[in-house]
Amino acid sequence: MTDIKIRKAEGTWVVRAGGAVLAESKDALELSENGHPDVIYFPRGDIAMAFLDESDQRTTCPHKGEARYYSIVTKSQTLENAAWSYDAPKDDVARIKDHLAFYPSEKVAVERV
Repeated sequence: MTDIKIRKAEGTWVVRAGGAVLAESKDALELSENGHPDVIYFPRGDIAMAFLDESDQRTTCPHKGEARYYSIVTKSQTLENAAWSYDAPKDDVARIKDHLAFYPSEKVAVERV
């Protein structure tokens, strides 16, 4: 079994893309999984969902369940499959239900402010 830990992410976290703030939360969660960088999960209610379009992509994690992906639509471009969520996560990671995570990149900033 992979060792997964979920805890409240300290402070305020934001996601920025295309010059816009897509998410800002004091209630983000930090998920740590062996062999992977830590991931910040944002509550759906703290995300500007109008910037996100659900894509057809799905993946399955043996520890977390099935992930649905979202593309970020900005004024100038669409960032394909840049965010994901687990709508029905496995019991061990149930806290990430109704949260989304974003892939940090040169076009998507996920940072503590």
